[in-house]
Amino acid sequence: MHTQLPHGTSPRTGNERRQSGTGPRIAGFGHHRPARVVGNAELADVVDTTDEWIRSRVGIARRHLAGPDESVADMAVAAGGKALAAGGLAPGEIDLVIVATSSQETQVPGAAAGVAHRLGIEAPGAYDVNAGCAGFSYALAGAADALRAGSARNALVIGAEKMSAWLDWQDRTTCVIFADAAGAAVVTERERPASWIGPVVWGSAGEHADRITVRSRESFFSQDGQAVYRWATSLAPVALEACRRAGIAPCDLAAFVPHQANLRIIHSLARQLGVPQALVAEDIVVSGNTAAASIPLALSRMAERGQLRSGDPVLLLGFGHGLTYAAQVVTAP
Repeated sequence: MHTQLPHGTSPRTGNERRQSGTGPRIAGFGHHRPARVVGNAELADVVDTTDEWIRSRVGIARRHLAGPDESVADMAVAAGGKALAAGGLAPGEIDLVIVATSSQETQVPGAAAGVAHRLGIEAPGAYDVNAGCAGFSYALAGAADALRAGSARNALVIGAEKMSAWLDWQDRTTCVIFADAAGAAVVTERERPASWIGPVVWGSAGEHADRITVRSRESFFSQDGQAVYRWATSLAPVALEACRRAGIAPCDLAAFVPHQANLRIIHSLARQLGVPQALVAEDIVVSGNTAAASIPLALSRMAERGQLRSGDPVLLLGFGHGLTYAAQVVTAP
């Protein structure tokens, strides 16, 4: 599979935006993982697999799974509330809520409006984004552009997934990989000199859309793992272009946070980018593949552990069903 690098560029470079002191910025992160932790040995009791098989192929040691009474919206509310607290914004100051998810229990209604209501956010713009594991990067770009255009002042962007509800638990090619969680970020125009969000580089390879599917309401999540692996490991040029548009050299990155799909994919992309100095997110080892939640979950956990300093440039790279991809450079709040 070949990924076509998108054309076009932002009308202003990353350096110009940073020097101007204007533009959308991330104010804070939050995350939630369900209480139930499932190790590889437990999965080996229900499906034909082993700890060695899972670790060698995807790098996962354990994952968190939601119970029957914990929904996508429940996890989104928990993560969103923590992000608001971390960002120092009250619910009444948020006027846009975007939830990235491909595992919402109902097609109608979507998650965003109800999540906003439960958080005490009154009458915001609210919508869901279904771009698979690239969903958070798409949603973050949408929020940043809304702030640049003046359509919103402060936004709450959430990635939330309950992938466990869409898995065939006898299919070891999928059930050992995916997990449940939510991660969130507050995006604001408030003056934060060290923080900014660079332009997005995004696109899709729709000719390969059938590589990742849920074909009907009665079917389960499925993917052509080998084809997706080959495609995902070809996305380094997209990430490099995001650095260029942000005015950041890869050697100046403090961290690289790709979608947590597979540890081998993560390591391959990091090698191609040439970022030995950067902290590379490996949250998949303890959280599994949480689809649209994986990037904000990894970011929030890094921030919680004190691994990101204010102003640190971080490269994000999401990729998922569609096949969709998106990359941008942000700085830590």
